[in-house]
Amino acid sequence: MKLTPIEGATATPADTGEADMLVANCLAAAAQGETSAYYDLGIAFSTGSHGAPCDLIEAHKWFNLAAVAGHEEAAWCRADISDEMTAREIAEAQRRAREWLARDERKVA
Repeated sequence: MKLTPIEGATATPADTGEADMLVANCLAAAAQGETSAYYDLGIAFSTGSHGAPCDLIEAHKWFNLAAVAGHEEAAWCRADISDEMTAREIAEAQRRAREWLARDERKVA
């Protein structure tokens, strides 16, 4: 499941539901630990595409999770958006990533 922004595309009421479904499907896949879903969510939140708002903290969180899981391109994306973030925003993104991992570990236990 690869999310890529479509140049020149804007969400309209007719396609908003489908875009929301793409993000929902990625969230479900991320909950199953799919590294590519982490990356795809990072793309969606960093670009404000596929029904996701542009949110660099959320984008950093998802890129961080993907990078930790070995996704090399996610590490580059995380570094790129970090240049546009404050230290406090990065710390919040890291806290959210740790929270996600802790929640995931509780499910397994």
